[in-house]
Amino acid sequence: MRDGVMQADFSPQVPAAPRRPAPHQFIDRDSGAVRTETLIADRLVHRLYHPLREHAPWLFRQLVSARASKLLGMAHFDLQRPLSPRAVGVAARKMGIDLTECLDPPEVLNSPRRLFERRIRYWECRPMPKRAGAVLSPSDARVLVGGASGEAPFFLKEKFFSLPELLGGGGGRWVGAFKGGDWVVLRLTPEKYHYNHAPVSGLVLEIYGVGGCYHSCNPGAVIALGTPYSKNRRVVTILDTDRPGGTGVGRVAMIEVAALMIGEIRQCYSASEYRQPREVTAGQFLEAGRPKSLFRPGSSVVVLLFEPGRVAFCPDLVANRSHSWAQSRYSEGLGRKLVETDIKVRSLVAVAIDGAPKRGR
Repeated sequence: MRDGVMQADFSPQVPAAPRRPAPHQFIDRDSGAVRTETLIADRLVHRLYHPLREHAPWLFRQLVSARASKLLGMAHFDLQRPLSPRAVGVAARKMGIDLTECLDPPEVLNSPRRLFERRIRYWECRPMPKRAGAVLSPSDARVLVGGASGEAPFFLKEKFFSLPELLGGGGGRWVGAFKGGDWVVLRLTPEKYHYNHAPVSGLVLEIYGVGGCYHSCNPGAVIALGTPYSKNRRVVTILDTDRPGGTGVGRVAMIEVAALMIGEIRQCYSASEYRQPREVTAGQFLEAGRPKSLFRPGSSVVVLLFEPGRVAFCPDLVANRSHSWAQSRYSEGLGRKLVETDIKVRSLVAVAIDGAPKRGR
């Protein structure tokens, strides 16, 4: 009130700052222990994806654009002087990277980008299960499984992706094949080995890119945004495994999703170790467990889709999802337990269901 006259308040109404983000935990598959994840730039991402973004939509769109993602990637991975072998060792220990797995010595891994894009002796340190019909993890990642075989209501997947949007306009003809089927979401954090390997053996029916943004794959951002993997830039590969030498789990879609600071998804399939890498093309046969692509660099996601009734997920991945006391931001956002499991590339994710009918040729 001023001079006896009530004054209206026309100042902008800015929403309250977001509360401190909750911890995010996952299950370590090897030990069964509950681990707490250290999320990179967590407070910043939490603020960016808070409803505050609705009051500055233009700025938000710029921050998740290809240009911004590339600049952030350059600043984080490229604008540093070469690292000494000792500094590489310090950085690796800080990030939890095991340099003894690496194919190249520390003097070669002398920048954040080279450390991020490191090659490992996967044929020694990431053994494959020796069984027919095995579906392998394509990445070192934190995984969620869902669908009929995962005993999760189908509506859960709609928080992570919309099937028609995920497959893109050019892939609309594949929606019917995967509708009502099982799915896997694998989240790669920045310290992970970022080569993706073929999860199954099969013939490439089609491979194509879909344009989009570069949203963060931070669990809090995923819950705040809704179906982010259908909005981000991605590469879709459709594989037919019901072929001679194939895994025998029907058609499988492998969707490699770019995220914040990912500048490129490079296809580089190698039939032996990392030798003679080449583009993945339609008509090519991929062998399970071989390197297929490389994220360059940042955090990112791989989504696998399966036809209904063709695979059964590993029981531990299903059980861990509803862990009784692990804290997960997915659980907080969805109002039900949804906990990730940390797994290694080429480890077992699912197996073919015996007696499942195969499509006629």
